[in-house]
Amino acid sequence: MNKFKVLLVGSLVAIGAMALLASNINEREKQRVELAKAPSEAGIANKAKSEEWAKYYPRQFDSWKKTKEYDSFTDMLEKDPALVIAWGGYAFSKDYNSPRGHYYAVQDNVNSLRTGAPVDEKTGPLPTACWTCKSPDVPRLIEEDGELEYFTGKWAKYGSQVVNSIGCANCHDDKTAELKATVPQLNRALVAAGLKPFEESTHQEKRSLVCAQCHVEYYFKKTEWKDAKGVDKTAMVVTYPWANGIGKEGNSGTEGMIKYYDEIGFSDWTHNISKTPMLKAQHPDYEFWKTGIHGQKGVSCADCHMPYTQEGSVKYSDHQVLENPLNEMDRTCMNCHRESESKLRGIVHQKYERKEFLNKIAFDNIAKAHLETGKAMEVGASDEELKEVRRLIRHGQFKGDMAIAAHGNYFHAPEETLRLLSAANEDAQSARLLLVRILAKHGVMDYSAPDFDTKAKAQKLVKVDMAALSAEKMKFKQTLEQAWKQEAVAKGRLHPSMYKDADTINDGKSSWNKK
Repeated sequence: MNKFKVLLVGSLVAIGAMALLASNINEREKQRVELAKAPSEAGIANKAKSEEWAKYYPRQFDSWKKTKEYDSFTDMLEKDPALVIAWGGYAFSKDYNSPRGHYYAVQDNVNSLRTGAPVDEKTGPLPTACWTCKSPDVPRLIEEDGELEYFTGKWAKYGSQVVNSIGCANCHDDKTAELKATVPQLNRALVAAGLKPFEESTHQEKRSLVCAQCHVEYYFKKTEWKDAKGVDKTAMVVTYPWANGIGKEGNSGTEGMIKYYDEIGFSDWTHNISKTPMLKAQHPDYEFWKTGIHGQKGVSCADCHMPYTQEGSVKYSDHQVLENPLNEMDRTCMNCHRESESKLRGIVHQKYERKEFLNKIAFDNIAKAHLETGKAMEVGASDEELKEVRRLIRHGQFKGDMAIAAHGNYFHAPEETLRLLSAANEDAQSARLLLVRILAKHGVMDYSAPDFDTKAKAQKLVKVDMAALSAEKMKFKQTLEQAWKQEAVAKGRLHPSMYKDADTINDGKSSWNKK
């Protein structure tokens, strides 16, 4: 009898456990099916608003919202005042910070002193192209207005339209959720570089190419056109200078870009001290990733910055977009590497220190070359005498800028980063040696460039009036920006909660507006 009771109890326990297991399996399958649901053939209404995608992809949306946690930044001009001199006469000498999370892309563009303080839709100073990498509203505007119209005019033209920060619609088709290139310049650049267009690329390749829609070097190509009424207009079209190739034989394509820019006679601005026609690198993460070992081995951007996450039976990509994958090494590095976490951290830190060392030397020489050129002009040196000096400064600074403009280059492609910083330093030193002779020719034997060891000193040398710029920006934020946000909410372009979160007039999150 006792034996029978034991068997009965054991059977009941087993049956109960199996029932619970079956229920759990069914629940997980229900979750998996629910997650796999795609929007209707009509797609997502108001697809630029990531909140609309949350109905179908709640886990991805919840992780995307966590990009809000990356709310700190470094004032790069405070860290390295030589950059202020290098960018004299250009907007970057006013304000340049390391990036915050995707959540803040629109707001940081609005806040930056680089974008000025417009008073209406026709004032700038920068073009509409400055919105291109900041929002899913941009693909919407290109669809609605046409690409050339979108790229025509000043950025304030779309102040009440570009209001949703980088989100779902930047990288995904709203009908299928498949990865999608949503801006036309990417495919044009891939074809120009002799690479496959986005649509012919593998899924793994697309997991990096969607990042290449923004994390690349580009310039604004001046393009004349006529609208439907025959009115002559000028568009400043975002264009990648990849015609001479990128990522070939471990090279980022930087020298090919210089050749491209020289052949078309392009410059971003003329330096206000050395009068050199300059080039400004943007954020060439993709070019350097493609050059580095991870890119060469087929490790995608998403593998490290958007690692897969398991929740119940559901596996999905983490859309927090990790700023530093070393903070989640168990989900990133350790999937492939067999060294200890501490050893890998030490290796990466070593790469960073080497980059910082060469960065300091290169840009110190570049800045002094600008100042010494200015002195040479002051004492009577001609443009012909300074022609080779300016060529060396132009080329050297672009090489150095390409090496540091993407903050992760020292990790993505450490050898290429150090190569370019070394080449930049060589060009700058060569320019300075020529300047010694030129200055001596004009009777100057002992010139020493003025100190620029603080941001304030450097900005004084390049004539940046921070007090005036900050006052203008604050007035804009208290007036026109508020009108933009109110219109965006009233017309349903922006979720009210995002309006509240983005209202950062006195949030201390601007290098010019610190508490």
